[in-house]
Amino acid sequence: MRLSLDPRRGDSQLVGGHGRRESVTVVPAPERDHVVAASETVTLVLGEDSPLPVSAADVEDLVRLLRGHVAQLGARTAPGGPVLLRAQRLCSESIPEGYMPSRVYLVQLAEATQELVAYVERVGPGAMLPRCRRRWRKPRINVLRGAVFAVALVCLVWAASVPRA
Repeated sequence: MRLSLDPRRGDSQLVGGHGRRESVTVVPAPERDHVVAASETVTLVLGEDSPLPVSAADVEDLVRLLRGHVAQLGARTAPGGPVLLRAQRLCSESIPEGYMPSRVYLVQLAEATQELVAYVERVGPGAMLPRCRRRWRKPRINVLRGAVFAVALVCLVWAASVPRA
C-alpha cells in the first residue's frame, strides 16, 4: 500500500486514488475512566521502578496532572469528606522551591490522590446523592388517565346535581 504525498487541507482528505476530496468524520475518542487515569499517574510517582523527576518542569507537569485528577475525582464524591479535603488542601498549596521539598510535595500529593482513588472505588458514585431525600417514583400513564377520568366524572356529577335557576 502506497501513501499519497499530496498535501491535505483542513478536515478533508484525499479519498481513493482518484484525487476526490470528501470530508472526514471525526469520531471522539472514548472517555477514559478517571479512576484508571489517576491510578496510572500515581503509579508514575509512587511506583517502585519509577525514578524521581529530574527537572522542575517534570515536577510541575506531574503536579498539574495530579491536581486535575483530584478535581475530577472530587466531582464524583460527596463534598466535605476528609479524604477529599486533604487532597484539595494539598492542591491549593504552591509547589515548594528546591529539589527535595518539591519532590516531597509531589509524593504527598500522589499519596493523597491515591487515597482519593481508593475512596471513590470503595464508595462509588452513590455517595453524591443525598440520603435523606425521598425519590418519588414516576406514575404510569394509565394511572394518570384514570385520575383525570375520575376528576372529570366527579365534576360531571357535581354539575348535574346543582339546581337550575
